[in-house]
Amino acid sequence: MSLWKKILIVLAVVFVGIQLVPYGRDHENPAVVQEPNWDSPQTKALAQRACYDCHSNETKWPWYSHVAPVSWLVQHHVEDGRKHLNFSRFDQPQKHAHESAEEIEEGEMPMAGYVLLHGEAKLSDAEKQQLMAGLKAMFPGKGHKKGGDGAAAGAGDGDHKADEDHKHDEGH
Repeated sequence: MSLWKKILIVLAVVFVGIQLVPYGRDHENPAVVQEPNWDSPQTKALAQRACYDCHSNETKWPWYSHVAPVSWLVQHHVEDGRKHLNFSRFDQPQKHAHESAEEIEEGEMPMAGYVLLHGEAKLSDAEKQQLMAGLKAMFPGKGHKKGGDGAAAGAGDGDHKADEDHKHDEGH
């Protein structure tokens, strides 16, 4: 048997074997408990298009999210995204909500790899501006509170540890 054939057989066995790893198979979408008070239906629609797969409990799990090792990456991104901002859990503090517009403005969100696979998440410049304006209205900068959501969003809570964790985890 040639070396290439042996290598292909080993790779096939490894690929089949990693499918047995349980991580990346927890495609749970917990209940939507409480959404933020959206400033407009347009802001909500844009957030649903560009953000909800990683930042809500309404994730759409595509076929490749069931195939390791890609499933591991998808699972990690969803877990990390929900940890930093979850539009479905505004019954709990959302410590990074006030940074959401800045993340879009800096091109960090939605993630480039995500947009490549999800063309619907690609926002035009006008849509980005509209989404950022809506998010800024809903989640003013740290230290400000507006309409009750500032408190729910964790704005002004002084949680410096969470900010350090966010800077450390940047890859969400």
